[in-house]
Amino acid sequence: MYVPAGKTFLVHPITFNGPCNAPKIIIQVEGSIVAPDVGKWNNHGAGKWLSFEKIDGLVFTGSGSMDGSGSGWWARTCKFSHTQGCASSSPTEIHFSRCNDLTVSNLSIMNSPQMSLVVLRCENVYINQLKITSPEYSPNTDGIHLSESQNVRIQNSIIGTGDDCISISDGTSNVVIDGITCGPGHGISIGSLGEDQSTATVEKISVSNSYFFNTTNGARIKTWQGGKGYVRSISYENIALSNVTNPIIIDQYYCLKESGCPAQENAVHISDVKYNNFWGTSSKNYAVILNCSKTVACTDIHLTNINITTVASSVENTEAACINAYGEADGYLNTDMSCLHYSEI
Repeated sequence: MYVPAGKTFLVHPITFNGPCNAPKIIIQVEGSIVAPDVGKWNNHGAGKWLSFEKIDGLVFTGSGSMDGSGSGWWARTCKFSHTQGCASSSPTEIHFSRCNDLTVSNLSIMNSPQMSLVVLRCENVYINQLKITSPEYSPNTDGIHLSESQNVRIQNSIIGTGDDCISISDGTSNVVIDGITCGPGHGISIGSLGEDQSTATVEKISVSNSYFFNTTNGARIKTWQGGKGYVRSISYENIALSNVTNPIIIDQYYCLKESGCPAQENAVHISDVKYNNFWGTSSKNYAVILNCSKTVACTDIHLTNINITTVASSVENTEAACINAYGEADGYLNTDMSCLHYSEI
């Protein structure tokens, strides 16, 4: 399939279903593809705009753009207004499900109604040189969302959204993320995990050589109280920061309910997490927050060479806040890590 340069096509929600006989399917977008405005969707209940199911060997590439026309969806979201007729959910712009040996490269993806690009139950995925943009105020517009997927590489991409630049959820493992520019947005996040007492597992995630600017978070892990399972073998390395609110954060009390969330004893166990070579500025004095479960401690947490100052002062040391976090900190540290328990349990 070929979308020629200099042409713009209005495309209504569509699903491409496999399996396919050809060993490789190539979709090359050199022009522009635009979604209909919210009021002109043929199927208002559709959860996806461009959906690809069970297509192995798919290559989705080109120098063109895909515009999800999300502004109408953002305006009617229940997140901003609980008026009658508000939208409790909006469509994903591009969705891949059970597509193994998948390549997505060189495209511009913009103005997603909700998540920009979702990878669900896929293996052997290569994502390279994408530009993903939605306004900072656009709700739930994660740039790339991974779920139940293995052996994924994401690199050399620019992502600015109203939510996580990259989010990694349950059942995902063996992910390499390298060379990402993230901002604005909510950082590169593992989670949220464990909602409604569910069991979740995420492991073997590496994030390196990336830059966060004007984001609410940098390296984030977020879980709900009451969950089970684990997050382990996580590495964030060579991370540059500019005006980031929470450069390093583990939050095991994540809650989006207006009434709050009740205290629960179970928690997803977080272990073997390494933060190595962070530098730049935080928008507040607390650059490291390790808010671990009071009943299921975070263990084997390692911080090395953390050089984060505040935006207000390039020489003032920053602080850390820890609850039930065990591990060690070494190398150059201008963040006071005395709250970290220097042992493992």
